[in-house]
Amino acid sequence: MAIDFHAILRLVHITGFAAWFGTIFASFFLLKTLEPGLTGEQAKAQEYRTLLMRFIKLETKVADTAVISVIVSGLLLAHFYHGWTPWVVVKITLMILQIALTMGYIVKAIQPITYPCQAARFRSWYKLFTISFTMFAIVLAVTFFFL
Repeated sequence: MAIDFHAILRLVHITGFAAWFGTIFASFFLLKTLEPGLTGEQAKAQEYRTLLMRFIKLETKVADTAVISVIVSGLLLAHFYHGWTPWVVVKITLMILQIALTMGYIVKAIQPITYPCQAARFRSWYKLFTISFTMFAIVLAVTFFFL
């Protein structure tokens, strides 16, 4: 019985992408739920901030593992099965762009937030999700329509 490495790599690639996407959705829903507490009174904001920081620490571990699995499996799929076509290079570029935009925005706009904060300042989180979801949509469109 032969092992189908192509199928295994695809499974890892798709599962990693889904886990990465899922962590972003989970963060979005958590932030939406915590918003009233993080933009409200000081005592509640500190309690919610502690919860948020704990979640982000755990979410980052899952997201980092997912991103690494997507990158490694994607590179292996390109190298051994699909070749280095222009669309594979485009997808790699989009993934790098997604990571760079996300990390850049986190450093610039999210890390400086202190809680409680004004609702207008809290909206920076939603701009981050807009960047992430837009990039996911572009990567998926390239993947399904051009690869």
